[in-house]
Amino acid sequence: MKLHIVSPGPFTTIQDGGRYGYMASGIGTSGVMDRFAFEAANWLVGNKHGEAVLECTMMGPSILFDEDCICAVTGADMGTTIGNRPVEPYKPFWVQQGQTLTMGFARSGCRGYLAVQGGFLVPEVMGSRSTNLKCALGGIEGRPLKKGDVLTVPDEHHSSIMDRRCKVPVYSQNVTVRVVLGPQAEYFTEKGISTLLNETYVVSNQSDRMGLRLDGTAVETVSGSDIVSDGITLGSIQVTSSGQPIVLMADRQTTGGYAKIGTVCSYDIPLLAQLKPGASVRFRAVTVEQAQRIYKLKKWRIFR
Repeated sequence: MKLHIVSPGPFTTIQDGGRYGYMASGIGTSGVMDRFAFEAANWLVGNKHGEAVLECTMMGPSILFDEDCICAVTGADMGTTIGNRPVEPYKPFWVQQGQTLTMGFARSGCRGYLAVQGGFLVPEVMGSRSTNLKCALGGIEGRPLKKGDVLTVPDEHHSSIMDRRCKVPVYSQNVTVRVVLGPQAEYFTEKGISTLLNETYVVSNQSDRMGLRLDGTAVETVSGSDIVSDGITLGSIQVTSSGQPIVLMADRQTTGGYAKIGTVCSYDIPLLAQLKPGASVRFRAVTVEQAQRIYKLKKWRIFR
């Protein structure tokens, strides 16, 4: 079965759960920004865990289907339509042969996801189909989709999943996310840590899949934030020499030379993934033990 990209949207890529095991070689994980929306989309269409989806930023694509296909859209509300018919998010739906599915501008949230039953048949590179733009790996030639691309999907029609539903999230552009302080919290003064935890930061228009750049009150350091480069993890909060925080996201670098004041808890990363430039962010500190308890309570129970 072929899907023809009529219009790609400004930034649409193929992503899955990520490319793991190669950070020592300088190759980041990539993968989806909003893991909740990703997992929900695959579950809705009956895909195995981690199957590749389309991730669309700010606006989605228009896609012509040459065969019937079961799909689901999750994440940002992009006013998805088939022809002139609106499509309900967070539930499976059919696209018939010859129909065009269109995902428009994000009316709430920032990133939308399209899953098709059976997933997108692009080759795995180092164990993943995710698009890594910096290394030009995965997806289609390691790049965003463009007009005229043709995507192949299996001819699978398992309609037993058509009654599946997920609760539709409400995306706020004013969020508070939980952080565990460290690993280099000692590089910052008490005033600097207090600033991070009590001020409101605004998402910069320079933010991307690599990181959310935040504008606001500078975070004070003891004697600068430069360190010998060490490993970066998802949610690491680097503080630049100007005192501005950056939350590292899916396309983060493998190592970095700015001190990390804290790490955003994994279950709050989807909140950040759905923020548009101009949105506001606050941070709240939790202990490792508190973070673990919250994780156990939240861990992907939302689909069943």
